[in-house]
Amino acid sequence: MQRFETVFGTVKPVIAMVHLGALPGTPLHDTEKGLDGLLEAAQADLSALQSAGVDAIMFGNENDRPYEFDVDTASTATMAYLIGRLRDQITVPFGVNVLWDPHSTIALSAATGAAFCREIFTGTYASDMGHWAPDAGSALRYRNQLGRSDLLMLYNISAEFADSLDRRSLPDRARSAVFSSVPDAVLVSGQITGEAAKMEDLEAVKSVLADVPVLANTGVKHDTVAEVMRVADGCIVGSSLKVNGDTWNAVDLDRARDFMDRVRATR
Repeated sequence: MQRFETVFGTVKPVIAMVHLGALPGTPLHDTEKGLDGLLEAAQADLSALQSAGVDAIMFGNENDRPYEFDVDTASTATMAYLIGRLRDQITVPFGVNVLWDPHSTIALSAATGAAFCREIFTGTYASDMGHWAPDAGSALRYRNQLGRSDLLMLYNISAEFADSLDRRSLPDRARSAVFSSVPDAVLVSGQITGEAAKMEDLEAVKSVLADVPVLANTGVKHDTVAEVMRVADGCIVGSSLKVNGDTWNAVDLDRARDFMDRVRATR
């Protein structure tokens, strides 16, 4: 917990998403706007989120649908380019997530100097992308090979777009992940991006992980954030801060400010 709070500089941090536009080579990439369009949109979202007072930023490639387990090098390289162009404008701790590829996520973290990363590192799932079986041992060894033993590892233990093939309860899987691979935080998600994690799941996981940060990973909304923060040690939020609360829209500064006002009143 101390390591977690040292990086974020506060209790119960709000980590806000900069959802990059679809990257080159992916089906939804806008070839007319190109890299300049991607950079302009990311810069606008970053500026709005920091103006709203979020505690941290995470860059992700949510628009690269359909998702892959082995992400093309061009995607990771483009993310590194965009973050590099924005680096001097980032005033809060930042992290990265390359869906759904732990090694690419760690490589991007090392290349950009990210303070933390998020991924599915443990478990076995049936998913929209096929059979899903990440390797935490390999990922953490890769992190150390790249000289980033300081990189905070945020483990999503309830994968979106998937169902766990491990029939142990979610709290048991959380306890096991903490024992076997020592994550810096555990994340609890809903079924898809923008869909809330069940409060009973958050409460159950937190009840067995008193000394490990447990965050709500998806679907935290303005009218639920107070209840979520009562249980969780922070949250990751994207869709709720967008125009009309739509995942694929730009960040709405007024919505983001309102959300952070509610968080500050809660904590």
